Amino acid sequence: MSGSLGWIFLAFILYLALMVVVGAVYAKTNKSSEDYFLGGRNLGGFVAALSAQASDMSGWLLMGLPGSVYALGTGQSWIAIGLFIGTVCNWLFISKRLRRYTIRANNSLTLPTYFENRFHDKKRILLLVSSVTIVIFFLVYTASALAAGGKLFNLVFGVDYRVAMTIGAAVILVYTFMGGFMAVCTTDFIQGTLMLVGLLAVPLVALHFVGTGNLASIIEESNVAGGASSYLNILHNGGKPHRFIDIISQLAWGFGYMGMPHILVRFMAVKDEQELKKSKGIAILWVTLSLFFACVIGVVGRAYLYPKVLEGGQTENVFIEVIIKMFTSDLTMPVVGGIFLCGILAAIMSTADSQLLVSASSVAEDIYRGFLRKDADNKTVMRVSRITVLVIAVLAYLIALDPNSSIMGLVSNAWSGLGSAFGPTVLLSLFWKRTNFHGAVAGIVTGALTVIVWDYIPLVGGQTLGTATGLYSLVVGFGLSLLAIIVVSLLTPPPTAEMLQEFEDAKNGNI
Repeated sequence: MSGSLGWIFLAFILYLALMVVVGAVYAKTNKSSEDYFLGGRNLGGFVAALSAQASDMSGWLLMGLPGSVYALGTGQSWIAIGLFIGTVCNWLFISKRLRRYTIRANNSLTLPTYFENRFHDKKRILLLVSSVTIVIFFLVYTASALAAGGKLFNLVFGVDYRVAMTIGAAVILVYTFMGGFMAVCTTDFIQGTLMLVGLLAVPLVALHFVGTGNLASIIEESNVAGGASSYLNILHNGGKPHRFIDIISQLAWGFGYMGMPHILVRFMAVKDEQELKKSKGIAILWVTLSLFFACVIGVVGRAYLYPKVLEGGQTENVFIEVIIKMFTSDLTMPVVGGIFLCGILAAIMSTADSQLLVSASSVAEDIYRGFLRKDADNKTVMRVSRITVLVIAVLAYLIALDPNSSIMGLVSNAWSGLGSAFGPTVLLSLFWKRTNFHGAVAGIVTGALTVIVWDYIPLVGGQTLGTATGLYSLVVGFGLSLLAIIVVSLLTPPPTAEMLQEFEDAKNGNI
């Protein structure tokens, strides 16, 4: 194993070095804040598609989701179904309209700036509220990625969790700090490709070793709750029939897509609508395959690793354990195993880098230049953004210091917060012209506060409302935010004629 470990270590070193080189190359191309945050709106279709999906599917895709399926059965795949529906709707209905509107709305570079320009917010209240919301929830989201990286290095190399997390965070910081948006998108393209190859190849090879005819019987032997028939039944969860409220909660993950700044910014950056059309098909195919095979990893891993049974927080390591066993014991191809393990590292890095960059843009472009120094030049804004990248990474690192941190739990909370705060506002800003400034503020504040109250404040016998009801906070937060926007918009003065004309221009492509 020690010799194999050396080859795996070499693969990791080469991969991490490549990411840093990409950052160094793109550092020379950043001449303005638009270059740093949106790549000059010059993103190609293939890169946009894989970058958007890789930045979305973080370590939870290769660790959190397979771990949930491994532990509780195929009933956990309703999350994947919800995310698939959300991805398709985002690309088909949101991407083109958002790209047009951000250009029409004074060439907005960030989501908070888009809200400000879309609703003619002269007092910059929307800018401040949305920027602060992004920073708060992205702290938790970035922490989930760093926690995943720590667990990966700890399991593969036996390195202390905190030391391992430090190494991963340092590399992500270097290439994001230097290269900005194009470095992040290029590395995400590489990472998205690597993730997909690993997701397709590893479970199929593992299934070959298990034998399709033996899968159910081995799962039965592994002592799953309710037996193999329940484990393989999508309408069961943890050996019991799925409650309707659980299925709704899992499907609701799809609502989150409309409010994810690190995904939406890819739509804003695509070179033209022809490239955007190309991106749609690639992205939808990628997400279909990746989500399906992530669930397959959980099921096949249960049989392939048996008689070893992972329990508790270790279930999130199922994909890592499968790769190590496959390429060091069954196939003796440690370099290939190292490459596939880099695929997991890729999933982690592709999300963390995007979140760091979006957080930096919110602080530097929206808060610093928007509030503190309106006359700040591009050089100063870029310097502030890089400092912000460092600060956000350090704070996320502190949140993720606990080695027992649940990747799925951290992602779930952050996803719900961002989806509830921004999803309804983005949706109605693009498709309902009666939406006004007051409604937008009400929607963002209502969505964010609902998630905080639902997930973090124990109101029912020492339990949070989320724990007591079993209902995912995104269902409640998204619904209340949507309602708040509609009610408040109708009760306050309508948009101006100029705003209505901008809406029509974006709708018809007159930008």
